[in-house]
Amino acid sequence: MATVLIVEDQAQILALAQSLLEEEGYKTLIAPSAEDALVILARSEPVDALFVDIILSRDMQAGIELAKRAIELKPGLKVVYSTGLTLTDNMKTLLVYRASQELPLLLAVLASWSRAPAAGA
Repeated sequence: MATVLIVEDQAQILALAQSLLEEEGYKTLIAPSAEDALVILARSEPVDALFVDIILSRDMQAGIELAKRAIELKPGLKVVYSTGLTLTDNMKTLLVYRASQELPLLLAVLASWSRAPAAGA
């Protein structure tokens, strides 16, 4: 069973991502900040993938920087980024790309989620 570390500073989104992944059989670890995630990543416990919000604590690049540091700590780590914003070309150049075949469901859910109408709309 793959272990996914979810890093998200908005509690509702964190809970939703955790619920969706656990329903599909993934083991999840959660962190509300980059600092908390680094503590988890420094442990000996295996982490197969990082699901990280690009913007953490209003820092436009905190998730990107976390992903870079996470890969240094766990070289085989897969990274899936999330954001509620449109990615600019400048943001895309900063991302660490690592293909993940272990998380196809998450990608499909995120794609459908981004097309779903907002609650109350």
